[in-house]
Amino acid sequence: MELRQLRYFVTVAEELHFGRAAERLLIGQPAVSQQIRRLERELKVELFDRSPRLVRLTPAGEAFLPAARAVLGAEDAARAVAADLAAGHLGALRLGTITGLGDRLGRILDAFGRQAPEVRVELVALPVRERLAQLADGRLDAAFVRGPLPEETPGLRYLPLWQDELLAAVPARHPLAERTELSPGDLAELPLRMTERRNHPTLVDLVLRACHAEGFEPIPGPPLGSLQDTLAAIGTGTPMWTVVYASNADFARVPRIAFVPFAPPGLSVPVALAVRQGPGTPRLDLLLAACGSARRHLTSDDQDS
Repeated sequence: MELRQLRYFVTVAEELHFGRAAERLLIGQPAVSQQIRRLERELKVELFDRSPRLVRLTPAGEAFLPAARAVLGAEDAARAVAADLAAGHLGALRLGTITGLGDRLGRILDAFGRQAPEVRVELVALPVRERLAQLADGRLDAAFVRGPLPEETPGLRYLPLWQDELLAAVPARHPLAERTELSPGDLAELPLRMTERRNHPTLVDLVLRACHAEGFEPIPGPPLGSLQDTLAAIGTGTPMWTVVYASNADFARVPRIAFVPFAPPGLSVPVALAVRQGPGTPRLDLLLAACGSARRHLTSDDQDS
């Protein structure tokens, strides 16, 4: 099995047309067909159903496609490391990020940079499914994730880091804004603005469970847009509420918005660092140490305040 055969296979699978695949690969169509046939003979399966008008993946081809992409992704990652080495670097650490890390991300990068100044860190922001897919196939070295550990990502392990506290965001002129803490039940009469569940099931389920535990179904408010747009709408004084990560609230102070903590035990979402299964690497060990350092520093700041 050759890498070029996998590359040809993936390209045909994406185009579902041998001619278009050959154009993308900048080679003749007979060469593409020949290499795909050789690959099928080696694997002893048919990867494509072929007809004069239609090309489609067989069930075997569907099953083989993710593995082929993973191999090619690993090749790309190896080439990137080689390019960094040729440039005099010890490589790049490709790190998937999430919103709302606040000060923690800066402290993590600072701590990592002190321990590994020769390693360049590349931050990659992607939706969670794509983030984990790129981690699994080697395009990312590690990724932050929130919530319960996804079950559909075999080959990954999750290292718990910290809990992200949630605050209630309410209009500054509403009587609830004067409270030092709130329970979900205090907000039962106000419409709740939340993202769609498919965008962040962990967060939505957490808030809904907290409301149900206090005996009410939240009143659905208008669909959630960006954080800034949502806070601007709440800041007009219209009675409604949402939840915000405490780290985001530090950067999104809006005069017309009050951020109020939830009463103990509060509401929080777990954050973990996802990595591929297998032996660790010195760079990942340093990244984990940097995460621990940032967690301890911020915990110390909270206690001092």
